[in-house]
Amino acid sequence: MKDAFGNGSKPSVTPDDVLHPAEVTVLGVGNIILRDEGFGVRVAEYLDRHYEFPEDVQIIDGGTLGIELTQYVTGTKKLLVIDSINGGAAPGTRFHLRNDEVMAHFQDKLSAHEVGIQDVLALLTVTGHKVPEVVVLGAQPFDLEAGVELSPGMLDLLPAVVEEAIGVLKDWGIAPRPRQEVRAMDYDIVAEEDVKNQME
Repeated sequence: MKDAFGNGSKPSVTPDDVLHPAEVTVLGVGNIILRDEGFGVRVAEYLDRHYEFPEDVQIIDGGTLGIELTQYVTGTKKLLVIDSINGGAAPGTRFHLRNDEVMAHFQDKLSAHEVGIQDVLALLTVTGHKVPEVVVLGAQPFDLEAGVELSPGMLDLLPAVVEEAIGVLKDWGIAPRPRQEVRAMDYDIVAEEDVKNQME
């Protein structure tokens, strides 16, 4: 099998492989089969289903991908990451990290996909493609057992984090409009599926 770049079975991702350039990227990450671990994906899903965004905004389900996410955020000027964050705090504690705080937080490498985000941001920085504005929103999980539903406590936090995300976007000059009708789940990009297709 060859990837999208013609290199064997394993994709070789560099900052020059920009498949989905966008001025603003909303990236939900996490493992949706470990309950609250999927919080970031669920928030991004809610935004995608309930709001309309300008063409220069992309909503991405990053799942548990790592360095492969480079191709989806290269060239973006403003990156909003939403995640379940195990910061050693009480369950339900919310986090709002910005720019230098983001890399300082990810130095702890708290989960596999957080390692991936750290690596992506570091790679973009050293190759001259640094994302100028990065915000990470998240919350301390209640339950990381197997299951596809958020715990009741995390589900209660979802509306507040959605509003916080919309506030960040408005600060960036983006005004999402509520949809007249909630649409079926239809992310701009489901990154794990996209990467899988590249490898075929």
